Amino acid sequence: MRAHVETRARAGDEQAFHALAERYRHELQVHCYRILGSPQDAEDLVQETLLAAWRGLDGFVGRSSVRTWLYKIATNRCLNALRDASRRPGGGAPQLPPDPPEPTRVAEPLWLQPYPDALLDALPDAAPGPEQRYEAREAVGLAFVAGLQRLPPSQRAILVLRDVLGYRAAEVAELLDTSTASVNSGLQRARAAIEQRLPAAGRERAPLPRSAAERRLVGRFADAFEAGDVDTVVELLTDDAWLTMPPVPLEYQGRERIARFLSVVPAGGDLRRFRLVPTRANGQPAFGVYQRDAQCPIAHAIGILVLTLEGERIAALTAFHDTGVLPLFGLPRTLPAE
Repeated sequence: MRAHVETRARAGDEQAFHALAERYRHELQVHCYRILGSPQDAEDLVQETLLAAWRGLDGFVGRSSVRTWLYKIATNRCLNALRDASRRPGGGAPQLPPDPPEPTRVAEPLWLQPYPDALLDALPDAAPGPEQRYEAREAVGLAFVAGLQRLPPSQRAILVLRDVLGYRAAEVAELLDTSTASVNSGLQRARAAIEQRLPAAGRERAPLPRSAAERRLVGRFADAFEAGDVDTVVELLTDDAWLTMPPVPLEYQGRERIARFLSVVPAGGDLRRFRLVPTRANGQPAFGVYQRDAQCPIAHAIGILVLTLEGERIAALTAFHDTGVLPLFGLPRTLPAE
């Protein structure tokens, strides 16, 4: 049946091509997200990929599968997009919070957006290649994707194609129009860099997604945050927890520094002005964050907060002050104030 659809598509049947391409849309979007760090840009690049594939269908000679051919187009479109700085999420210089406390470190701006779990739920269980090192869903985790964004574009593509999708070195070389030696060299450097940036294997000790243990921990955090109880919030953190705000370069580690930040910066330190709406991002618990308007009974969305769990504690708070992704999470821009 699939061969029949492919034959019709190659003969110019647009409906057949649409049916063929739709099988791979969700996994292509996740692939582009890993490389670009933006679900919005990933959707744009998938659209470009499918349009380019339709226009170039006559040139597809069938040496590889349709899936591999689409990955070739998508990967190279992503690499081209990364050369255009105007396509990075948010654009422009990151906005620093007013009078922030001294951070643990000042990093290079990380242009990254969260990815809604609702789109991951549509991801098919594609058979991994023989060289796969990371589980597909783990490889969309926030720490992994953030680590990818610190790599040069070519190394991102090589690492994803080899270690996430499991393509062999020779296959990756063909996909990227380069040599196998270049792929192996780039992969070695990429693996070393990303292993340094990934946290310890604490995430393996995190509660199972959507489990009762996860709900208890996340619920305690939300209750304390909305009550303005900074002491309880930081008690739920690991000793070496991080607070980051991509693309803001200020990063805070440890309970004392995070407590100081929460007591001063968000809404002038009054966390009671916020409402948290549960959601999920990158396979992790998250919240849509809303700030109550002092002049009228509504709360305005200000972004997404993602929690990284480790055992019975929270190992990282990642705040995205980006309302452009709200529609992807099914979240409104305003809520009635409670």
